[in-house]
Amino acid sequence: MSTAAATPTRPGEVLADLLPASRVRDAALVLGGAALTGLAAQISLPVPGSPVPVTGQTFAALLVGTALGAGRGFLSLAVYALVGMAGVPWFAGGGSGTAAPSFGYILGMLLASTVVGALARRGADRSVLRMAGTMLLGEAIIYAIGVPYLALATGMSTSAAIAAGLTPFLIGDALKAALAMGALPTAWKFIKR
Repeated sequence: MSTAAATPTRPGEVLADLLPASRVRDAALVLGGAALTGLAAQISLPVPGSPVPVTGQTFAALLVGTALGAGRGFLSLAVYALVGMAGVPWFAGGGSGTAAPSFGYILGMLLASTVVGALARRGADRSVLRMAGTMLLGEAIIYAIGVPYLALATGMSTSAAIAAGLTPFLIGDALKAALAMGALPTAWKFIKR
């Protein structure tokens, strides 16, 4: 048995709350979350027949929301979106602006990071089963905004937008969710020892 003292945690905490509290910490976490999302967006693979690529962006957005909580998660994704809208090429594949048909997914990520962050404050990141539900809800929110935006931006029918902007991504998103389902509960177990 280890003699190291376990880090105590309180209900309502997310992983970021375990760092010493300060405005500098919060600003660094928000900017770090935006940067992580921007970097993950550069992991981009085209999908034949779809204007939306497979990226690491959704995984980063949900991870940021869950680890930072609703407020900091929202601010991270807001910074990411605003900086990209201002012209910094850190959307998927080095894109920027609001003209891309996939911009709706970014708006969905903004809302999803907030929702999963709120759920994490209620303990959704502490077990694999609860994390699975949290990730599924986050992904559903992203698609609920991204797919209709894709249809409007491209003039696709609803069924064509689903075929191009949802169906090809389900397996990859299941893998990303599985990573998060293992990572966050494991981090809490490690911290609690």
